Amino acid sequence: MPQKYLVTGGLGFIGSSLVCALVRRGDTVRVFDNSSRGSQEKLREVVGDVEVIEGDIRDAYAVSRAAEGIGSVIHLAYVNGTEYFYTKPAYVLEVGVKGIINVIDACKAHGVPELVLASSSEVYQTPPRVPTDESVPLSVPDPLNPRYSYGGGKIISELLVLNEGRADFERVLVFRPHNVYGPAMGYEHVIPQFICRMQKLVESGAKGPLPFPIQGDGSQTRAFIRIDDFTEGLMLVLAKGQHLGIYHIGTMEEVTIADLAQRIARVFGREITLQPGKEAAGGTRRRCADNGKIRALGFAQKVPLDEGLEPTVAWYREHPER
Repeated sequence: MPQKYLVTGGLGFIGSSLVCALVRRGDTVRVFDNSSRGSQEKLREVVGDVEVIEGDIRDAYAVSRAAEGIGSVIHLAYVNGTEYFYTKPAYVLEVGVKGIINVIDACKAHGVPELVLASSSEVYQTPPRVPTDESVPLSVPDPLNPRYSYGGGKIISELLVLNEGRADFERVLVFRPHNVYGPAMGYEHVIPQFICRMQKLVESGAKGPLPFPIQGDGSQTRAFIRIDDFTEGLMLVLAKGQHLGIYHIGTMEEVTIADLAQRIARVFGREITLQPGKEAAGGTRRRCADNGKIRALGFAQKVPLDEGLEPTVAWYREHPER
């Protein structure tokens, strides 16, 4: 049965992909976004079928008005991008904590029965086991490190929705994205940063292997999921997820950061020489989701990393960072 959704942050990278998928399925979608990191251009294929409200998630009145007449709220509005965790931690927390409180209050005021929260793998920071399932402890290892502003805000958000969900909602779901990538994902993440770095090196006209600086020695690992695969996993969670359920959405194709750099260089048709550098304080050595719960819902990775990198590199070469 078609649903009427409010998607906060629906003009962003993940949000816009989700909105398009919901519309294609036949759902009615209202988007709430301040357009700070996205635009309606991302919804061009469905723009005539989507209501877009511009507003700030910190504005309780605006959020409440947006939730009126809605059957389910999917809350993605947040400040993403690792560099912001270090440079604007107070802002990250303000948007995160005020935002989720406003969303919960709006849902309760209008009797919205379902709330779906976009959390993050950052909530467990340095996991005790890899691949990492949904039962691992959540942690903020060092409150003095501004990086944990992001993970801390997500932990607070999870606690709020899960505990409010026990009494005030028919269904609450939490999903944790794990290193989602693809064209137009922004410029504050490792894959676009590596692509833009390679592009500048290539444009320098240097011959032979190119010197390629990285954080640390490149032995850190991540498992990346293409946006199309991620959205399919999220749609399965929406269709089949259990009340108060937490779901990791990611792949188990774990690669080192050094290997990632080499793969991107191969797409450019060039060789690189890695130049190790200082590692950012608080970075995670390994990250790879145990995706058994969403596989049980029917999820299967369709796009391996090498296949997904080619169109991603092509997009960023056509849209260099300004």
